[in-house]
Amino acid sequence: MLWGKYFSKKDKAHFYLPGEEIKIDRDDVFNNHIFDGDPLVTVKNRVAFATLLFIFAYLVICIRLFDVCLSGGIHQTAVLEEDEESKHLFAYAANPIKRADILDRNGTIIATSLPTVNLYANPKKVPNKVKAAAKLSAILPDIRYEDILDKLQRRSTFVYIKRNLTPSQQYQINALGIPGLDFENGEKRIYPHKELFAQLLGSTNIDNKGIAGMEKELDERLTQSDIPLTLTIDSGIQDTIRMELQAAIEKFKAEGAAAILMDVNTGEIISMLSLPDYDPNMMNNVPDRALFNFATKGVYEPGSVLKVFNAALGLESGKVKVSDKWDTTKPVKLRYNTIKDYRGENRWLDLQEVLIYSSNIGSARIALTVGKEEQRKFLSNLGFFTPVHSIEVAEKGVPLIPSEKRWREETTATVGYGYGISITPLHLVSAFSAIVNGGIYHAPTLVKNGSAKESKRVVSFNTSQQMRKLLRGVVTKGSGKRANVLGYEVAGKTGTANKLVNGKYVDKKVMTSFLATFPASNPKYAFFMVMDEPKPLKETWGFVTSGWNTVPTAGKIISEIAPQLDLKANYDLDELRQSRIIEATFEKKSKR
Repeated sequence: MLWGKYFSKKDKAHFYLPGEEIKIDRDDVFNNHIFDGDPLVTVKNRVAFATLLFIFAYLVICIRLFDVCLSGGIHQTAVLEEDEESKHLFAYAANPIKRADILDRNGTIIATSLPTVNLYANPKKVPNKVKAAAKLSAILPDIRYEDILDKLQRRSTFVYIKRNLTPSQQYQINALGIPGLDFENGEKRIYPHKELFAQLLGSTNIDNKGIAGMEKELDERLTQSDIPLTLTIDSGIQDTIRMELQAAIEKFKAEGAAAILMDVNTGEIISMLSLPDYDPNMMNNVPDRALFNFATKGVYEPGSVLKVFNAALGLESGKVKVSDKWDTTKPVKLRYNTIKDYRGENRWLDLQEVLIYSSNIGSARIALTVGKEEQRKFLSNLGFFTPVHSIEVAEKGVPLIPSEKRWREETTATVGYGYGISITPLHLVSAFSAIVNGGIYHAPTLVKNGSAKESKRVVSFNTSQQMRKLLRGVVTKGSGKRANVLGYEVAGKTGTANKLVNGKYVDKKVMTSFLATFPASNPKYAFFMVMDEPKPLKETWGFVTSGWNTVPTAGKIISEIAPQLDLKANYDLDELRQSRIIEATFEKKSKR
């Protein structure tokens, strides 16, 4: 039976279940046959190989990408024939702007460059020059048709038609399709604040190369690095001072004015102005006077403000004391000169009174007491004999100083009260900062965090401290009263110098100035202002001296910029009472 066959051991080897009759002997098959290759296996192998190849390629790309990103650029090796050494050159993305921006101390852009295009032509390739000139003149109305035609008829192969095209002009000219015309990439210097930094920054020429001011002096720095140049100037304070200077020029009908604000402890210039000025974005027909930076180049005889340094010289020499007195009842008669006082006190004056009443006689006697040698050495140490080389503008005034042989007794006396040498406003404010800051001269600078500048001691701390008190008296009791800004302890010295015209000093043509520091108890800033030929007014009683024009203007400026400088006002009741008395006195005089 079938059931028995399943369990029968005897016949089991010869019994086949359904389908077993086609069973293949696998050992026999694989031992006796050789396969050339299974197609499915081959495909799988190829896919695996291709996958590994792609993984390897992507791995190489990833490694290289990380290398480039982390190393900062693509390295190229260049072999120099001179020394046969390999050096790595770094390739970076090209910056289309070649001249760096200029920023104020707060990061405000005050000079920048914008990409532009220039139109040029190869006259030999322009087919119909008359027709081409007509079409171009229609698009460029600021250029005459005759001038364009003249350029297109030249025999050269390159001629500029117009620089700094507008995008619209470039599009219209390009649409003309005139052979021989092409465009060149360029850049144009832009001054967003217009006149505000005119003489300080200067300007560039048509090729964007510096030709004046900082643009010229720092041309290499501005063209070799695209890192912005940060200045010490504060644009907000600059604007405030310019507004008040301009108002004063208009009120007193002056020929011009200049002002400098300096940090006495660092030499950083916070503001520098010279008026009249100009818009450096439009350089056509600019008057010579507007191009002149009086603050750094205008050498002149400063007058009575020089008495500050004469007094400091006397104290520093040890030959003069604060309590000493000098006879001002009689003029000082010298070989070629007689020195008198303007509205003198005609009595003996101590050192503070010499400054308060601006006595020429007293100042001359102090200078003669000290002597020529010490005077020359002291003024030279203050930097009065050489240009201020540290300042980063191209225009640097050269002081006019008599030679040592010609520096006689008359020179010693006249220099003592402000005549005989000619220096710039920058010389005055830099030296004055040293007199009031504790005795350290800091070379003036316009660049924030620039290279280290010169610093040296020029007077002792004791002399500096005494000078602050003396100069504070000039503002509270003397000709500087109208600059006694409440709360800010202004100290300073006025100056009125007659101008030399055709070899003679003219009484009504004067340079009025005011040299000040604040706060006097702990000086932080020095301010200098000068006006050129202010005119007498009814409210000034016909006077043109500094106390009637420069001093009140400087007082107004200090009252406005002190809060901007974050100076805390120190209100003193006695000072408040004294200030009201001063104002009432001036108001009473004005009503007469």
